[in-house]
Amino acid sequence: MSSLFSKTISLGKELKISDSEFRDLRDFIYAQCGIYIADNRKYLLENRLANRLKKLSLKDFGEYYYYLQYDSGKGQELSKLFEVITTNETSFYRNPPQLKVFQENILADVIQEQRKKGLKSLRIWSAGCSTGEEPYTLAMILSEVLKGEIASWDIKITANDLSARVLDSARKGVYSDYSLRTTPKEIVQKYFDEDGKNFRIKSELKRMVSFGQINLKDKSHLKRVERSDIVFCRNVIIYFDDDMKKQVISAFYDNLHPGGYLIIGHSESLHNISRTFKPIHYPGAIIYQKEA
Repeated sequence: MSSLFSKTISLGKELKISDSEFRDLRDFIYAQCGIYIADNRKYLLENRLANRLKKLSLKDFGEYYYYLQYDSGKGQELSKLFEVITTNETSFYRNPPQLKVFQENILADVIQEQRKKGLKSLRIWSAGCSTGEEPYTLAMILSEVLKGEIASWDIKITANDLSARVLDSARKGVYSDYSLRTTPKEIVQKYFDEDGKNFRIKSELKRMVSFGQINLKDKSHLKRVERSDIVFCRNVIIYFDDDMKKQVISAFYDNLHPGGYLIIGHSESLHNISRTFKPIHYPGAIIYQKEA
């Protein structure tokens, strides 16, 4: 979790957020990016924003709210705000049972359908890609499935996140042992080069992935994403309220080609959110399909 839990001390006391300051900031964040912070998570906002107040020499959360609205540096600070309120806990090959279903069932089906049409193109959207582990994992799986044939395919993985900082990290493609903790050893040897104590993604994988900043709250951002065969949005919609979830899932539906697939986090569900997708049950995973 990329969070800041340091405490700011003001006049010898720990800085606290008032109920009204919390409501103002919570509503502001929701209006900006759709992330909803419930009343019982007031402490989270207080802890994560304390360091920003200290950095900006602001005396309370009310001043910070004013800064975000009116200061000349508000645009830059908004990016910092997005960084500290989002969670970027991830790793390569996260949730192996789900990825096994993706590799053996979903990807195999999409590739077969493309071949039937005489096509060799594939578009995958990783929405909420964090520091790049997910889209690069997808590139590895594609390489494993298509093998020597992959050079003849037109493949693009569009990888987006709200945080500019994590995208900068993703583009570098350099990772520690910790990011590789769930990755099979033979995959590490095949798709990474050692870089001191770290590991660097091989260039042929980097070429498959295109990174860019996106705000899932902004419909104009969503419409700019190329139509997809498969959408990954894992462990993202848990941060949204039902209205925002419905808006985002509807955008994914519109983005997908008929017959395309949506893959969300294994603990997430579209129950009571959307009936437009057909749920397909596999051992260890539920995958959602846009019917042709």
